[in-house]
Amino acid sequence: MLSERQSKILKLIVERYIQDPIPVGSKVVSKQINCSSATVRNEMGELEKLGLLEKTHTSSGRVPSEAGYRYYVDHLMEIKKMNAEDMLKLQMVFRNQQLALSDVITKSLQVISDMMNYTTVVLGSKSHENLLKQVEVIPLDDENLTVIIVTDRGHVEHKNIMLKDVSLEEVKKTVGLINNLISGTPIDEVGKKLEFEIKPIIGNYVKQHEQIYNAFYHVFTDFTNQEVNIVGRNKMLEQPEFSNVEKIKNVFNKLDENEILSSIEEDDDNNIKVYIGKENNIDDDITVIQTKFKKGNDEGTIAIIGPKRMEYERVVGLLEYMKENIER
Repeated sequence: MLSERQSKILKLIVERYIQDPIPVGSKVVSKQINCSSATVRNEMGELEKLGLLEKTHTSSGRVPSEAGYRYYVDHLMEIKKMNAEDMLKLQMVFRNQQLALSDVITKSLQVISDMMNYTTVVLGSKSHENLLKQVEVIPLDDENLTVIIVTDRGHVEHKNIMLKDVSLEEVKKTVGLINNLISGTPIDEVGKKLEFEIKPIIGNYVKQHEQIYNAFYHVFTDFTNQEVNIVGRNKMLEQPEFSNVEKIKNVFNKLDENEILSSIEEDDDNNIKVYIGKENNIDDDITVIQTKFKKGNDEGTIAIIGPKRMEYERVVGLLEYMKENIER
């Protein structure tokens, strides 16, 4: 463990560097902790030997190392309570009774992304864990319908579709085929079942079979693909760490690989987890802070992705607030 003075110095350097990514010198620190610059330099040298600080140039000040951020998060961080302005923005989303839970989560993550210039992610329940129980349709007018998908876990999704010159009777025949032949199928296998079991025979029962089949196929494909939702992807471009074109291309490619994103969801407990640099599978200059949520039959993971010099105290407070309101 560090001495009290070393802890103060490390905490000050981390928080200063988070706010302004310029190496922090001994003079700046000495003014804050009422010590001479020489004393501060000695302590900074010790912190560097311990691997908690590092130099970017021989004559520069110090910046936190990955280990320094980790020590800060584990021992020095004081979680910030949300300010009134941030809380009001999120409360407006959570109090909107007309929004489905998935929309509430996405919209609140958009608010956080705009607040902090970080990328946010929601990982839904694994689609193979949900079995198709039933499909229903509700006509809205002559051309528009709402398709409702219900899983065995009580998860309900709906999507509007447009079908021109198709009778409701034809649509109901298709729904009957789906419910009779592929009910009980894992959601992520429904697309294959539609292609190999429904598509070859639907023409025997339904006249406008091609248009109807394509509409239902897209409905199920969209449902399966909802497992990962990334909000504010381009916020990465506003961080100085990602001004290099090749680096940002690499990060964007990783964000497009759902397997990489899903790998951050590896812990079974519901605590907030912080993965700094090499601790995550995205990039050495990135931090991922995440927590799980469970509301009835809906469960998933919400995560905030930003640079290693992320505002840890504020992000953890925001995630705690989000989790509490989702599960309320």
